[in-house]
Amino acid sequence: MTERHHEDPGLSEQDLALVNVLQWAPRITWGDAGEILGAHPTTLATRWERLRETGAAWLTAQLDISDTPAGLAFVELSCRPGTRGDALAELVAMPEVLSVDAFSGDPDIGLTVVTQDLAALSELVEERISPVAGVGGIRVMLSSHLHVAGHRWRLDVLDPEQLAQVQSVAAREQEELPRRASLQEEHRAVVEVLMRDARASAAEIARLTGLHPATARRHLQKVLASGMLNLRCDVAQPLAGFPLTVQWFTRLDAAEHAAAAERLAEDPRTRVLASVTGRANFLVVMWLSSVAHVLETEQRIQELVPGIEIQQSVISLRPVKRLGWVLDPRGGASERFIVPELPLS
Repeated sequence: MTERHHEDPGLSEQDLALVNVLQWAPRITWGDAGEILGAHPTTLATRWERLRETGAAWLTAQLDISDTPAGLAFVELSCRPGTRGDALAELVAMPEVLSVDAFSGDPDIGLTVVTQDLAALSELVEERISPVAGVGGIRVMLSSHLHVAGHRWRLDVLDPEQLAQVQSVAAREQEELPRRASLQEEHRAVVEVLMRDARASAAEIARLTGLHPATARRHLQKVLASGMLNLRCDVAQPLAGFPLTVQWFTRLDAAEHAAAAERLAEDPRTRVLASVTGRANFLVVMWLSSVAHVLETEQRIQELVPGIEIQQSVISLRPVKRLGWVLDPRGGASERFIVPELPLS
């Protein structure tokens, strides 16, 4: 039986419902959100500000990598005893390193990196990651296809009527955007503001960037319509009731990857599914509520994907960085944000 969200998650049911709404429609008006959740708009705005200020939940934006740029890779690092802390500090500061996890064993650290191309990836690994003090071994797995990314993960706490309402709002907002167009260097400042706060208004963008308000509004609409950004609402894992990240490195016949991804994507715990290069050619990442569910989940993966060979499972002791945000010890967003590398064109 598939594990669902469990009781006593660390956030109130009202908090979780608000986060779930914002996962579907990150820029929804507080009025529309209030109609869906049966709450006053001011109450929701205040609730969200509290969640954001405490780092329990945050809104961000990421460049869409569903087309799998040549420089998207998952990197495993082994560290010499006593050096992991210093290595983490150096790795977190690298803008090409989107996400960092401290693992429970060998490997010691897991990275998700994005660069402009393979040449830039090679330079990053050889000239900047390899020399990091304490790093003793590196394994690079290129992503040949990203089937599922973290922005698709949902808490799944809304009732069917609420879910239908928020999906309708999200569809309406998308339809109201101007015609899709590519982004240019002039849009970089707006993208960076949205990475820090995906709900930022045109007025806030103008204030933070120095752009004329009309220019900020025009750029914001173009950025949102470009299709190059995924807006997302992230939440501290332990507070949401899913404190454990598990990565399974598996091998599967290449012809079966798409079908396997389709089946595994239906499991609400799934965060990332990617076809990768190397001995293990299919990566599965899930959020679980406890270590007790690891074996059960492996069995579920094998039931859903007959013939899959699980070569290794790795548990993240703690997430250190996610999409540029440096996380605090409880997995919440700190005030430190490392602007990710932005290959806009």
